Amino acid sequence: MKLMDIKQPDDIRQLSYAECDALADEIRDTIIRTVSCNGGHLASNLGAVEITMALHRVFHTPEDKFVFDVGHQSYTHKLLTGRADRFSTLRQYGGLSGFPKCSESEHDCFETGHASTAISAALGLARARDLTGDDHHVVAIVGDGALTGGMCYEALNDCGNSKTRLIIVLNDNQMSIAKNVGALNNHFAQLRASASWNITKKRVKYHLRQIPVIGVPLEKLIHSLKKSLKALLLDEGFFTSLGFKYLGPIDGHDIRAMEKIFKRACELDEPVIIHCCTKKGNGYRKAEKCPERFHGTPPFFIESGEIQKHGPRLYGQVAADELVAMAKKDSRILAVTAAMPSGTAADRFKAKYPDRFFDVGIAEEHAVTMCAGLARGGMRPFFFVYSTFLQRGYDQVLHDVCMQNLPVVFLLDRAGLGNEDGQSHQGLFDIAFLRPIPNMTIFAPADSGELTEMIRAALELNAPCAIRYPKNAVAPNASYPTRPFMTGRWRSLLSGKDAAVLAVGSMISPVLNVVQRLRDEGLELEVVNASTVKPLDGFCLSRLAELGRPVFTVEEHVLEGGFGSSVLEYNASHGGVLSIHPIGVKNRFIPQGDHRSLLKEVELDEAGLRRQILDVLKPGELQDER
Repeated sequence: MKLMDIKQPDDIRQLSYAECDALADEIRDTIIRTVSCNGGHLASNLGAVEITMALHRVFHTPEDKFVFDVGHQSYTHKLLTGRADRFSTLRQYGGLSGFPKCSESEHDCFETGHASTAISAALGLARARDLTGDDHHVVAIVGDGALTGGMCYEALNDCGNSKTRLIIVLNDNQMSIAKNVGALNNHFAQLRASASWNITKKRVKYHLRQIPVIGVPLEKLIHSLKKSLKALLLDEGFFTSLGFKYLGPIDGHDIRAMEKIFKRACELDEPVIIHCCTKKGNGYRKAEKCPERFHGTPPFFIESGEIQKHGPRLYGQVAADELVAMAKKDSRILAVTAAMPSGTAADRFKAKYPDRFFDVGIAEEHAVTMCAGLARGGMRPFFFVYSTFLQRGYDQVLHDVCMQNLPVVFLLDRAGLGNEDGQSHQGLFDIAFLRPIPNMTIFAPADSGELTEMIRAALELNAPCAIRYPKNAVAPNASYPTRPFMTGRWRSLLSGKDAAVLAVGSMISPVLNVVQRLRDEGLELEVVNASTVKPLDGFCLSRLAELGRPVFTVEEHVLEGGFGSSVLEYNASHGGVLSIHPIGVKNRFIPQGDHRSLLKEVELDEAGLRRQILDVLKPGELQDER
């Protein structure tokens, strides 16, 4: 049976194991070809092919529920649940999501995108099942890296204590986005490195070597079967102490073996954890050798593994390089990340100053408070983190950093739109959740030069600061006045008598283009680079109030609570003189897609900006165009 013949999971349950192996090869080939064109999460999905197939051969979705942690392992699930004919649209605008999506299929029961959520969600589904008198199975599929998140510990403790019937499949590939760090990961490693294990191994090795002729070959054979031997000797005490029935470890690429253990788990009326050992990138040698490089990858050439197109420097790279230069002169400067050294370019700092670099794993809450402790200890930590991931550490930002007014700098990568990973990764809320916190300063650079200025300024603030910048490549340098960057002071880039546009960060370039063309239509608009989102530039706003002309605010961020909202608040508290017209993203979640398509959807492309500006300045004149 070919992959395109699979319309529902029932179709694979009658396949022989030989047919399953052939199907697994076809699934891997499909994933590799699609990701090579569209980009996506390759290594993790290649490692989870057989696990997913075995799950669908034993369990029956949508009656039984699968919750994939993060969603980095869900591609095979999509292919086996009637989406193979649309898989070529993966992560594309208007196509399939790269993560579980309830609107796509009845087989997706819960949407995930951030790590460490699956066990909590699955426990909720299991308890709902019990309360309604149903009898289906709930399965959480979790990577070992996700277990570094504190939420997993909370869920494991609650589930084990309550004895709620739940199955957790632990995909242990010994790597999250970067190499796992922390005690829990070490637990798996120490099982292999424990004294009892090593003593046993040495004894076995010694006695084998005493056997004439066959001793050494037999030793080599047993070494090749170390996973099987390990299964006999592993100490599962960590999970059993929490109240779980532990099954494994088991070869996560052996469908037959996994089917047996999954069926056994179904018979148990208690929480179960099934420990599966897999190889990340399995089936594609390039990904096997460099799983971090192929965790989240842009389009690449399959034969060589090389990225198809190397663009200009990214904002994250500029930030890291500037921090490296500053660290040479200031030994207090440290870099921190939460399992994202390459994604944020923080690995550039690590390469130069490994002793001043800390990767805490998937544990953003811990990272923020640790940064607070570092700052209290006299250091100057810079936390490299995606905008959307800082949401996970919000209480820590407020309580541990800002309440103590500690000099922690948050380098917010992926701020704004343009993320093919979809709604869970769009950085559209950072201004809104950071702006109300006392002591917090927020910057947004228009280009690489301004970003470097901001990083230097953030160090001098000696207070909490966030610098938000987009995923895309750096913008061309604008023609700024010679006055250097100053916190809380904006810079006028273009004069105009008819209105003013206060643009934030990534919106500077398209606003300048629109305003230049509007001059051909007889409208002259001033363009102001609102580089400091908080605090506002009261001098500039007072000047605009005196002129009495319309003011537009433009931001790649939700309108509610954003920059425009803060200008409205300022205006209301100063007599309401200004006529303010905020332009930004309406209050909704934005799906996956390329930056250009998403800007057009939310009317932040040049055509949309022009239309919204003219709706105010020349009302009614655009009716014919529409």
